[in-house]
Amino acid sequence: MKVWIQRGALIAAMAAVAWMAAAQRGGAPDPQQDVQLPSGKSQRDEILKAEREQNIKDAAQLVDLAQQLQVELEKNDRFVFSIATMKKTDDIEKLARKIRSRMRHN
Repeated sequence: MKVWIQRGALIAAMAAVAWMAAAQRGGAPDPQQDVQLPSGKSQRDEILKAEREQNIKDAAQLVDLAQQLQVELEKNDRFVFSIATMKKTDDIEKLARKIRSRMRHN
């Protein structure tokens, strides 16, 4: 038991020294600090712009897949669904998750 306490104290002391050294060096770069691209534009703004454009494209694809799914459901029997229909629902779910994760990233 005493050995574990000594090891814990040693690890805590090493962590404190590492933290103080990082603080003196300036530590990790601030994630909120904006990086300027060579063109003079903000890197964060360019990333957000690209993600927005991709979200718009994915949303259009999502609408298309949902319409295709609706047509397939209307023409299928009420008890039998094709594998393609089930795959389409999986594709819709994956696409929606991709859009949601991009939106939560910001």
